Amino acid sequence: MARVRRRGRLVGAVLAAVLGVSLAGCSSTGGLRAEQERAAKSAGGKAAVNTPRWTFAMVTHSGDGDTFWDIVQNGAQQAAVKDNIKFVYGHDKEAQRQSQLVQSYIDQKVDGLIVSLAKPSAMKDVIAKAEKAGIPVITVNSGAEASKAFGALSHIGQDETVAGEAVGEELNKRGRKKALCVLHEQGNVGHEQRCDGAEKTFKGDLQKLYVEGTNMPDVQSSIESKLQADSSIDAVVTLGAPFAPTAVKAKEQAGSKAEIDTFDLNAQVATGLKDGSLGFAVDQQPYLQGYEAVDLLWLYKYNSDVLGGGKPVLTGPQVITKKDAAALQDYTKRGTR
Repeated sequence: MARVRRRGRLVGAVLAAVLGVSLAGCSSTGGLRAEQERAAKSAGGKAAVNTPRWTFAMVTHSGDGDTFWDIVQNGAQQAAVKDNIKFVYGHDKEAQRQSQLVQSYIDQKVDGLIVSLAKPSAMKDVIAKAEKAGIPVITVNSGAEASKAFGALSHIGQDETVAGEAVGEELNKRGRKKALCVLHEQGNVGHEQRCDGAEKTFKGDLQKLYVEGTNMPDVQSSIESKLQADSSIDAVVTLGAPFAPTAVKAKEQAGSKAEIDTFDLNAQVATGLKDGSLGFAVDQQPYLQGYEAVDLLWLYKYNSDVLGGGKPVLTGPQVITKKDAAALQDYTKRGTR
């Protein structure tokens, strides 16, 4: 009889564990994030698989000090630990030098490549060389429209036009009439798509302002001058989280009442949303872009799995406002949002 009771308790425990996993899997993004955290914690910094130690290289168009790409790397590195991957990273904001970095990894015979396509035409030939060398490629963040044509397995990111349209709609909800869209990297197709998308849905007037993103004092003075020259501007939209605090300073120096809004999220933006210095942010979950890129390459190498069916795997957009900021602050501080 005691043996029966013990067996009953054992079955009950197993069922409870199974139900717990099932329920966790039903909680959408929160469940996914929690599951990733549990997997990382249980791995204890060790691989959760026994597949070969493949080398995956990520090459992006990031400039120095861009916190957005730090978050992408954090996601990629976490997935690399889980998947027993040696992860290497290179970046250059100049398209030709980015292409040369990709070529260097092809020459090193890496097992997989993750590449951003901010300036697709400059990357087309080198992506073709990777394909010819038998190196699978996944694109992230920029260049969704070129990814499939270039032969990439999948593209992970947000549709920049759709994200821009979300900004235009949010500006309408807030009663804005004249917006300034600040582009910090000329020639970046994704940036143009963001501003064009916002202009498409915004019922007011939207103007573009091109600035040199690697020179923050120049960014601030350019925005400040524009706001001083046109007091009717009631919204400024920056295209990257690091530029939002600079736009806030420019607004203050110009004595403007314009609302500052931004694409992307980091700890400073979360704080700005909470204290009201920023109106809203459009998040594309960069941690997820890095994590999924590595994970999907591993799945392809291990099991020939491909996600997306030839269409982008979307990680955004999500409009974040003051009411969301407190819940996200812990995540931004640890570098995962």
